[in-house]
Amino acid sequence: MVLRTIDQIPLESKRVFIRVDFNVPMDESGNITDTTRIENAAQTITYAIEQGAKVILASHLGRPKGKVHPRYSLSPVARKLSEILGRPVAMAEDCIGQKVAERIDSMKGGDVLLLENLRFHPGEEANDVAFSRELAAIADVYINDAFGAAHRAHASTEGITNHIDAVGAGFLMKSEIDCLERGSANPERPFVMIVGGAKVSDKIGIIGHLLTKVTALLIGGGMAYTFLKAEGVRVGKSLVEEDQVDQARRTTSEANRKGVKFLLPVDHVVADRFDPKAMKKVVPKEGIPPEWVAMDIGPETVRIFSEEIKEAKTIVWNGPMGVFEMEAFAQGTIAIAKAVAQSGAFSIVGGGDTVSAVKMAGVVDGISHISTGGGAALEFLEGKSLPGIEALRKKREDQ
Repeated sequence: MVLRTIDQIPLESKRVFIRVDFNVPMDESGNITDTTRIENAAQTITYAIEQGAKVILASHLGRPKGKVHPRYSLSPVARKLSEILGRPVAMAEDCIGQKVAERIDSMKGGDVLLLENLRFHPGEEANDVAFSRELAAIADVYINDAFGAAHRAHASTEGITNHIDAVGAGFLMKSEIDCLERGSANPERPFVMIVGGAKVSDKIGIIGHLLTKVTALLIGGGMAYTFLKAEGVRVGKSLVEEDQVDQARRTTSEANRKGVKFLLPVDHVVADRFDPKAMKKVVPKEGIPPEWVAMDIGPETVRIFSEEIKEAKTIVWNGPMGVFEMEAFAQGTIAIAKAVAQSGAFSIVGGGDTVSAVKMAGVVDGISHISTGGGAALEFLEGKSLPGIEALRKKREDQ
């Protein structure tokens, strides 16, 4: 995908509106608990500063539903970003309006201003034309570096591009697109896809789209039990999406028809209740007791999955193998994380839970690409058009 990038656009003395993804987790006291997204944006921001741009940053935070809510203010982010950049980051009282315009007019090249939460205005999520125009009015250049929001057709990701001529992608956005294309468009084989998490319905799209390209498909997590039930396996009280059982059966048949290795758990770590202190044991594929629930893949499944991973040249992983948030049921997910990191393959990990699992396992450095956008990455890998990226592509074609 050919997009204009920030380093192809003159920035000196320009008002450069950079859409970033600062939707970071915070505790009840307003402290940021994970700064990864802020750190990931630093490269693009620093480049704009060094080019002498008047840097205007915009993001959403949480779901204030179009109303001003102090809990969702970006002020803590401005303070943390200032620490990361090692320079002052001013905080605006709003993202549009006369006061914001006046603050931007007084900026010098290299100054940084963070606008207040875009979602304090209903026009953001509604992709309102008037709101899009107001955002565009404070900028000469628009850069989208918020891959995590690229699957949303919002005013700051899509609408604004209709009102600014100089439009491009930031370095994080470009890196996401390049890596995800490498992992899906023409992947080096053997290509192993690992899919976990709770629901088949969340992942059936990506499975269907990549089924023609993968060598092996490894299914774990809660979603595995919908597939196992489709095979007639008794799964006790394990999570099952009853309305997806037929779809699971069709997907299995399609994988077999295409010659794809379709691997489901052959043993399970089960518990007598959904609780970190529950009684647990390892049982074979057909051995889940009627009142027990599967919480993790078992050691034999780990061994089989790891052998498949070891042979891979390309790996895409989305979704944990079990209830890894509970230490007693984290071993399967951690083992798979280590196998992926040690494989030597080009590996892509996406989805908040999967990224957390990789960090828990201490193998971040062994992963080729950790995607910053869970939902956006899934939709990209499904082959869907992402409005935020499509807007950049169309603008490049028009020019």
